[in-house]
Amino acid sequence: MIGFIIFLAIVLVIVFWIVGIYNGLVSFRNRFKNAFAQIDVQLKRRYDLIPNLVETAKGYMKHERETLEAVISARNQAVTANAKVGGNATDAAAVQQMAASEGALSASLGKLFALSEAYPDLKANQNMMQLTEELTGTENKIGFSRQAYNDSVMEYNTAIEQFPGSILANMFAFKPAELLQATEAPEERKAVKVTF
Repeated sequence: MIGFIIFLAIVLVIVFWIVGIYNGLVSFRNRFKNAFAQIDVQLKRRYDLIPNLVETAKGYMKHERETLEAVISARNQAVTANAKVGGNATDAAAVQQMAASEGALSASLGKLFALSEAYPDLKANQNMMQLTEELTGTENKIGFSRQAYNDSVMEYNTAIEQFPGSILANMFAFKPAELLQATEAPEERKAVKVTF
């Protein structure tokens, strides 16, 4: 009888240990999904601000139609790429495509802001100044959200790779999540040339 009780106690300890590891993996997965949702909120805000920015700039930058169209095109591609990820950060190809399209959008916005320097009336426009400030704040929030996301992904990926969590992760199909990394597009790495 004592042997049975000891055996039962050992089994219960092992079961609770396994349940604890599984629940920890679920917690890590939910953290990185929440962190991705925070990025998504900021990206949607960014996507909403861009058409207003372009409309404001359109009246002043009549000769820069190509740049304005490039910004809108890059925004649309970023929206599509973000929708493909759909909160599933374990789809490496979709996350990489989203990061690349976000990088292209940032590059086109950078070009728009660089060109706007040549239009003093545009720079002085109250609406343009407000939109630029809101967009800058949103970009900062996106950066912080990406950092929090990458930290959460690192914790999650570490948990599913370490023993004994790796055994349970394989049993229950926990897939590694993809980090958001800077893209390698050459135009994004170039410093903006400013001349006076």
